[in-house]
Amino acid sequence: MLPPKILAVEPLAAYQLRLRYATGEVKVFDARPYLSGGWFGELRDTGYFKTAHVTPDGGGVEWGHGQDIAPHELYELSATVG
Repeated sequence: MLPPKILAVEPLAAYQLRLRYATGEVKVFDARPYLSGGWFGELRDTGYFKTAHVTPDGGGVEWGHGQDIAPHELYELSATVG
């Protein structure tokens, strides 16, 4: 089963992402485990991290240089906050 569509993403402090889903759920994803290596390490730049946006199909979150996080990881590894 596919995770619900993401309607909005808001980058927060400490490399977290607040995600608002079409189901009405609001979840917070901790991206800190993804900040290593050359590819995802670029996300350590907080200015760049804050450019996170929802993919056109609402399935995930991505950044300008192509980094993305799989929709199922975003949904399953996030804490529900509302």
